[in-house]
Amino acid sequence: MGFIAFTTRDGTPWTPKYLLSINDKLCIACGRCFKVCTQGVLKMMGVNEDGDLCDPLDDDDDSNRKIMTMENAGACIGCESCATVCGKKALTHGEVPALVPA
Repeated sequence: MGFIAFTTRDGTPWTPKYLLSINDKLCIACGRCFKVCTQGVLKMMGVNEDGDLCDPLDDDDDSNRKIMTMENAGACIGCESCATVCGKKALTHGEVPALVPA
């Protein structure tokens, strides 16, 4: 099975690498990845003392720290801009198998 692949405007082959995961141990929630993503893939969330995600903007916020999460992974276009700006290398990207029609 092959991977999803395209060609650029000049005919150069290109295989997008989509966002697969964000390491919450490495992420410091600096927001750089959020700022460069034009597709709305990412969302900042708080993490409470039990390790559960919570809304960081909630007035009753009991979060100990913040992390970036994937809100809409299906919207990722595989450009890897978010990984390029991540100083902590917390984002993992990879090729996705192409769907073969039945």
